[in-house]
Amino acid sequence: MFVFWGDGSQEAMDLVKSIIVRSTENFNWTFIFILSVVFYVYWSEISKKNYKAVYAGLALYGVHWLYEIGNAIIAYVFGYPLWSVSNASTTFILLIGVCWELSMMFSLAGIISFKMLPEDRNMRYFAKNGKGGISCRFAGALSMALLFALFESFLAGTSNHSFIWVYKWWGVLPVFITTYIPFFLASNYVPDLEPKKRNAFLFTVWGLVALLLVVLIPLGII
Repeated sequence: MFVFWGDGSQEAMDLVKSIIVRSTENFNWTFIFILSVVFYVYWSEISKKNYKAVYAGLALYGVHWLYEIGNAIIAYVFGYPLWSVSNASTTFILLIGVCWELSMMFSLAGIISFKMLPEDRNMRYFAKNGKGGISCRFAGALSMALLFALFESFLAGTSNHSFIWVYKWWGVLPVFITTYIPFFLASNYVPDLEPKKRNAFLFTVWGLVALLLVVLIPLGII
């Protein structure tokens, strides 16, 4: 049911080798429906002038894309990615480690995490006399990261191999620490940065994503 580490099995390696990136063989209309939901959420926030929620969504989603590009580069260099999705589990694979449904979920994850924070985002849990304690932003990032890591362990154990971990040293713990915590730190902290710092972060991340995609896809690296 739950898989906590990659097993290095031949089956896992064969599944990864069979992945067809950006094939339309399994394409269906859920692609359009999911896209419309994402547009609705973002435009709803924009129409309410809730721009910080939009920044949160874009911050996490941009970091997500950098990770996915890095994962695809690892697959190109070493033969296998840290994580991947199977052909049978999705309608469309964008990069070897991410499908359309998963990517669209991550486009909303930052908004969800940010909106789950207390209204006073400077609140600190377990503080005494206003000192010490844990930032609600940091605590929120940890809790969301743990939830996502555990759910990924469930996906890794599904019969259609929704998630595939090949390397024996990669699993729930490293994905929790190195992947999901940075994702949710971005969504929880970036929106409240000074405008210049916030804009610099978003422009840098998304500019780098665009540059890497434009260069690496035509070269066949990702």
